[in-house]
Amino acid sequence: MANHFEGEFHAKRKQDEVYDFLTDPKRFAPLLPDYEGMTIQNDREFTVNVRVGISHIRGTASIQLQLAEAERPKRALYQGRGSVAGGTVNLTASFDLTDNGQGTQVRWKADAQLYGRLISLAGGLLEPLAKKNVQKLIDALQTALT
Repeated sequence: MANHFEGEFHAKRKQDEVYDFLTDPKRFAPLLPDYEGMTIQNDREFTVNVRVGISHIRGTASIQLQLAEAERPKRALYQGRGSVAGGTVNLTASFDLTDNGQGTQVRWKADAQLYGRLISLAGGLLEPLAKKNVQKLIDALQTALT
């Protein structure tokens, strides 16, 4: 099952500040919905744990993320892979930043592919939940960057 999300928002901070925020897992990762913790391997790789729950399937998702593209101060792209309650997830999240004279315009895209038992058990519930959680993350980013 594949999900694609995209949008944009305005941050009142300068482009360099927004870039620094988005590429610092200590600042960025705790904004993820249902964040539990993180282990940092190096300046480009870290593992995030988040609580997941759909119907009777509950647990912790462990997602290994890598800052795959870092073009200061214009672009940050994360790629990840992890285990999610009886399945696996592959994800990509990108942020393209443009100085608009009054702050920074942030264009974002996110793609997630889910595989395994989770899809067969909760298929129709996953897309609305994913959309809700992506919106929570974007709202938290927008608040943190104003």
